[in-house]
This record gives sequence, C-alpha cells and structure tokens, in this order.
Amino acid sequence: MHPTLNIAIKAARRAANIINRASLELDLIRVETKSPNDFVTEVDRAAEAAICEVLREAYPGHGILAEESGETGPESEYQWIIDPLDGTTNFIHGFPQYAVSIALAKGGVVEQAVVYDVVRNELFTASKGRGAFLNDRRIRVSRRTRLNEALLGTGFPFRQMDNVEAYIGMFRELTQKTAGIRRPGSAALDLAYLAAGRYDAFWELGLAPWDIAAGTLLVTEAGGLVSDLAGESDFLTTGNLVAGTPKIFTQVLPVIRSHLPASIPA
Repeated sequence: MHPTLNIAIKAARRAANIINRASLELDLIRVETKSPNDFVTEVDRAAEAAICEVLREAYPGHGILAEESGETGPESEYQWIIDPLDGTTNFIHGFPQYAVSIALAKGGVVEQAVVYDVVRNELFTASKGRGAFLNDRRIRVSRRTRLNEALLGTGFPFRQMDNVEAYIGMFRELTQKTAGIRRPGSAALDLAYLAAGRYDAFWELGLAPWDIAAGTLLVTEAGGLVSDLAGESDFLTTGNLVAGTPKIFTQVLPVIRSHLPASIPA
C-alpha cells in the first residue's frame, strides 16, 4: 500500500472516532446553517481539524483544500482534498449514511482516495493505477449492460434550487427507463457504492471538489467511467458529474444532457 494512502487511512480513522462518539449524543451537537439546507456542526470542524493534524504532521509541504476551512497550507503540486463528514444533514438526523472523504491530488490529478463509512466500518480505498478496494478486498463496478436493469444513484439540488425542473425531468425519464433510483444523501458514499457494484450509475450537479475527489478515483480504478456533462474530465471544476459502468454510463449521459437548461452548459 502506498505510504500516502496509509496516512490518509490513519486520518480518516481519527476523524471517525470523533464522529462516532458524537453520534451517541446528537441532541447535544451545535448546528449552524451555512446557507439554506446546508449545515455544519462542531463535529465537522473537529473531524476536519483531526484529519489536517495527521496530514500536516506527515506531509508539511502539502497543501490542503477542506470543506470547512477552505484552502490552507503551502503552495504545492500536492493537495489533499477533504470532506470530514459528507452527509452532515443525515448525521444531524441520525440517518446512518455519511462518510469521511480524503483524496490526494498531484498536479490536479487525484492519485489516492479514501472514503470511510464510519457507521458500517467500510473502508473504500484506491491508488491511481492500482485498483480499488473495500476493506482490502478488490472491488469492480457491476457487469450490467441493460439500462432497464440498472440501479442508479443521484442527489437532488439542495443548496441552489435553480435547476430543480431539469432534475425532475432527468428523474422522470430515468425512473421509467431503469430498475430504480436512490438518493441517500452522501455523494462520496454513492460513488463508493458505484465502485463496489451496488449502483450501476450515478449523477449529480453542483457538487464541490471535496464531495467527489476521492469517490471518482474509486470509480475509475474499479473499471467505471466518470465525466462532466460534456463527456470530458473537468468534473472537479464544474461540479457536474455522471459516472457509471461503461455500458450504463453511455446510456445515461445522453438522457442527462437532453434535460439540461441553457443555464448549465453541456
């Protein structure tokens, strides 16, 4: 295992300890609203601080991009991209679908990834060119090829509601053409599930880099495809993402594109 991946796992487990302890006393947690339907807790901040402490101790020359503290550290070709608690709204409500997400990018290309489901103790990891794993077991995307047999994941808009009608159109058409659609509320875990063959495709718009940096490497290392809405690889910048098994991806992307409003360039 690559040494940087080992450090990322150590950091994720450190954060998970904080999150798990806090989950036992949810009624005592202070919650702040960053924007409509977008929340942050003292647990997010404590978990992020724990992750950053581990990373800075091991790699003081690396930069860090984290959800709560923004971009910190020295300018470097190496940058850690962190979501200390992806699925904060779920966590606040005691809904057991949230995760720690940590990625390391070199020159803007993600090379190491950890998504840790702290509730189920499922550790998803990937190193570029070395495959994707769940608790040390190699994982692959599913072999499904028919859209009508596919299970899809998505995330509806919650910060900005401008594109709700477009989403409803996508949802309506894909509901009719697939075996079902799920919306559990953690993009990092959705992508990990896709990598593990639990979904056959996933799409969402308006995501942040820390939501998807680790998960997208999991998908590609598990044999899946990931793109922005134009079919290109600029999803970390645009925040718009379509991912899937090779066969299902090519059937889902045109449906998503057909419902895009003029405000979202394809």
